[in-house]
Amino acid sequence: MKHVSDLSRFGLFDAKVPRFTSYPPANWFSDDVDSDCAGAWQRAAPKDAEISLYVHVPFCRRLCWFCACRTQGTRNDAPLAPYVERVLTEARAVRARFVNGASPRRLHLGGGTPTILSPDLLDTLLSGLNDIWQLDELEEFSVEVDPTDVGPARLDVLKAHGLSRASLGIQDFDAQVQAAIGRTQSRELTQQVVDDLRARGIEALNFDLLYGLPFQTSRTLAATLDAALAMQPSRIALFGYAHVPWMSKRQVLIPSDALPDPKTRLALFDQARRTLLGQGYIQIGIDHFALPHDTLAQAYYSKSLKRSFQGYTDDRAPYLIGLGASAISTYPDGFAQNIPVTGQYADRIDNGKPATWRGYALTDRDRLKADLVEQLMCYHEAELSPAQRADSALIRDLDRVALAFAGAVTWDGFKFVIDRWAHPLVRLIAVQLVTPTDVTAGERTYSAAI
Repeated sequence: MKHVSDLSRFGLFDAKVPRFTSYPPANWFSDDVDSDCAGAWQRAAPKDAEISLYVHVPFCRRLCWFCACRTQGTRNDAPLAPYVERVLTEARAVRARFVNGASPRRLHLGGGTPTILSPDLLDTLLSGLNDIWQLDELEEFSVEVDPTDVGPARLDVLKAHGLSRASLGIQDFDAQVQAAIGRTQSRELTQQVVDDLRARGIEALNFDLLYGLPFQTSRTLAATLDAALAMQPSRIALFGYAHVPWMSKRQVLIPSDALPDPKTRLALFDQARRTLLGQGYIQIGIDHFALPHDTLAQAYYSKSLKRSFQGYTDDRAPYLIGLGASAISTYPDGFAQNIPVTGQYADRIDNGKPATWRGYALTDRDRLKADLVEQLMCYHEAELSPAQRADSALIRDLDRVALAFAGAVTWDGFKFVIDRWAHPLVRLIAVQLVTPTDVTAGERTYSAAI
């Protein structure tokens, strides 16, 4: 790959920076935003506000060692039914606070493993949500699917409730890599689930793949890509594995000496990127790829792409309501996150208390910077609005960053553009747009090397 020495000179292989799935990043959240604040935001929503719903199901039958998400293992189904009932209790309370009505546009079940729920529990959850929110006119209903824990009966229930998009976790098909990350999943099983989904009319399929895994090589990655592409997903999320054992204790099981070094990691991403582009996929931001007919690609071309805690999205609803333990809600005025520990979540819901734990209230200047960072993360360039150009402090920040990354960016006072070869620097550039006192090496910082 060209420009490796230039990327190294700008610190790509050494820095630890946030993923910027939000601005400000989640390690800025504090208890200054509490349930009273979140409740006020909900009650202030305009008439029939467009919202999206996210339901977090934190339970997994197996705990994959690579995962740093808020999950917990369970060997039986005992905690699942009570959890579903609590989510529905929370949903009723939140809906009641939207006093001016709400118009749900999208529903997403994430985790954890949403498909750990039995067919009956999935029906209970989805029927309950429909009773509370009236979900008859959804633009999209999507679910994260673990191919090892789904089966035809669950897919039948999901389809009956309007499933329109499924996201399949794959990560890698190589047996040695799978053993090293604690996730065994055959190509044949994955193909069967893909066939089952398509037999039910579900053509919008997302695949999650990882690069930078232990024992992963150019050869094994090529084989995984070939196998995944043969199944013709409409989207691929190509995430870089983040080795953060200080944050996710299960990652101590992964042999760190088998991980590729940062330059090899970048080469693996570039190999995958070139393969996907060669097969007709469009690169979306830093790590997503979509076929031209997919709505994500259409949003990219129409400049309506957004970035959220779920990654890149074409969802334009101004309200994202997170339900369940650790779920994050997004409002025009800020962010609110639920308590992450399921036992504490249960205690709050059982005692009639809101689940909000912490969050962040946006200032006017935050909004200007959030828009700028989002444009860079989505398009690697940003054209300033009149309000942004009028903010002298923001202009000084851009002048400073343009000087620090001279030769990698162009900046004329109106538009900030990252050169094509320097696209891997985007998170490094984004973090420099906030002042040094604003950024700490918080718990959710990762290698900048893609």
